[in-house]
Amino acid sequence: MPNFTRLTAALLLLGCCQSAAAQTTPAFAKGADVSWVTELEAANYRFINRAGTQQELFQLLRDDYGLNTIRLRVWVNPTGGYSGAADVLAKARRAQALGQRLLIDFHYSDTWADPGQQAKPAAWQNYTVAQLKQAVYDHTFAVLTLLRNNGITPEWVQVGNENNDGMLWPEGRITLNGFGNFAAFLDQGYAAVKAVSPTTKVIVHFAKGEDNGAFRYFFDGLQAQGARWDVMGLSLYPDADSWPSFTSRAQANMNDLVARYPGKEVMVVETGMANYVPVATRQMLYDLVAKTQAVPNNKGLGVLYWEPEAYNWQGYTLGAWGTDGRATAAMTGFLPAPTPPLVNNPGFEYTAATQTPLGWTTTSTADADADKTESPGHSGQFQLTHYKATAYSVTTSQVISNLPNGTYTLRAWVQSGGGQTTCQLYGRSGATEQTLAVPTGTWTQVSIPGIVVANGQCEIGLRSVAAAGNYCNLDDVELTATVLAARPSAAVDALALHLFPNPSADRIALSYTLAQPAPVRATLLSLTGQPLRTLASVPLAPAGTHTLPLGSLAGLAPGVYLVQLTAAGYTSTQRVVKP
Repeated sequence: MPNFTRLTAALLLLGCCQSAAAQTTPAFAKGADVSWVTELEAANYRFINRAGTQQELFQLLRDDYGLNTIRLRVWVNPTGGYSGAADVLAKARRAQALGQRLLIDFHYSDTWADPGQQAKPAAWQNYTVAQLKQAVYDHTFAVLTLLRNNGITPEWVQVGNENNDGMLWPEGRITLNGFGNFAAFLDQGYAAVKAVSPTTKVIVHFAKGEDNGAFRYFFDGLQAQGARWDVMGLSLYPDADSWPSFTSRAQANMNDLVARYPGKEVMVVETGMANYVPVATRQMLYDLVAKTQAVPNNKGLGVLYWEPEAYNWQGYTLGAWGTDGRATAAMTGFLPAPTPPLVNNPGFEYTAATQTPLGWTTTSTADADADKTESPGHSGQFQLTHYKATAYSVTTSQVISNLPNGTYTLRAWVQSGGGQTTCQLYGRSGATEQTLAVPTGTWTQVSIPGIVVANGQCEIGLRSVAAAGNYCNLDDVELTATVLAARPSAAVDALALHLFPNPSADRIALSYTLAQPAPVRATLLSLTGQPLRTLASVPLAPAGTHTLPLGSLAGLAPGVYLVQLTAAGYTSTQRVVKP
């Protein structure tokens, strides 16, 4: 009996432990490749934290921006030693001491390896294919063993860097020799990683993370040759004026990859954007992190910035640091997104200079080119401009939905050179429009008070009917509630949203009440308002109180999300926590 009791207790304990382990999901990786750091420090570069104090870079990234992952490149015999094995070990020790996770990126070269160059190390120049395979294994095994002997085990290892056309050229170049040699080289790296640490995940890295067709061609070719990998790594370097299309295509690509290659995961191992548009980069990071976290079944592992700490260094212009030694606003894209303002892109800073500012619509029969964003702005880098060398008529507007009914004030900074037939700021809700003529002169803040919203939405904008050469500018737009109307009790009861259980690691449901029959739709959003998935859609729900199952959160990374319920002309949103 005592033996049976002990056995039963042990089995119960094992079951509990297994259950707990099954419910534990590794934290989403937010990180950076900072391989230049030792070289920068030797050149007397310093890093200033948000409090204004000089600080060691790894700790600054962790404490100020929540970065939990460090990526380090490895070169075979680099000139000067930087990114060689000893330099990598020194940096890896710093990361480990701070509890940061580690990604080791093997280039299999003495210098940069990327889509345009994959030069063999000088010592391997005359090797046969068989000798190159052995060299890949030996080099990978030696570096990882050095780390292991110093108590360091990387969570991820990249076997090759941006291998769009293979590696170890010419023998491993896909466009010359097909996938055979390249796949064999990768597989030797995979074997070496697993020989040192079976739990370390192996990443195969491809650039142009927005190009699904290229990814399919690449990984289909490797799969046909029997190559092994655990994670598909993406590089994503968007254009600053059109990044939303890049992140959308990257999300579609990641979703397709995890479906097409069962058991595999994805990770954005490199991203970055022009250092002169830090606010746009911040918004891109908010969006990219949310989209990667939304990859089904927690298969989107993380997002890493490439060399954010670089400033005035070797001509690199995609960092996230200023010449004052401080991080720019770009790095805050790794922090939880704040509640967005009512006006989307209020300062026209969410992209670079463009004729299609994010969040705004241009209306014109022939003069869409009279609308653009450009530098300088009133308080930031960009402003909206209406201008054309010929006569023009153009409107730039935005419809803000899901507003509580009430009275609002529209404020903005404007300036105009004058001469227009019409140059006015306006706010419209329903059939009622209020306008204000833009004064001639330098920057002035103007207001339109008393905009009554009775239908849950308001259109705001700037319109110009102008002669050749006339201009006006708009910046720092805000819509604020002056008085919110109290909803009648029937309207309050029409939603009465209650989400449960909350927090929840698995299934959730909500209850709601309708005063009259209506369609009902529940949507899961990121904290930045990005739609992630439809949770439920009821074509017509009867009046009364209902409970609506929303399914499982098991496929989501831990974090905070929004559940939005739309019914009977009203929208209600509630946060849900996935532990």
